[in-house]
Amino acid sequence: MSLHPSLKIDTAGAQQRSVLTRIERMKELMKKGLLKEDGRAIGLPKTKIVKIKARKTVKAAPAADGAAAPAPGAKAAGKAAPKK
Repeated sequence: MSLHPSLKIDTAGAQQRSVLTRIERMKELMKKGLLKEDGRAIGLPKTKIVKIKARKTVKAAPAADGAAAPAPGAKAAGKAAPKK
């Protein structure tokens, strides 16, 4: 039996959650050393969620060994096609 398209989870459009589950908070606190394995699960301190934004990559500058090559498909400056 197949899954209806409206019930599928789209990972591309998923947003980052602003709330962690208790287990996720406990794991995060254990990584930071703020909670021991035998620690209480009730009354946990708040954890900050760091949102990571993707940066746009900056294109490298053209080579500095001479004149810049024209872009492919671009017409040469000063040359016009003759009209018939």
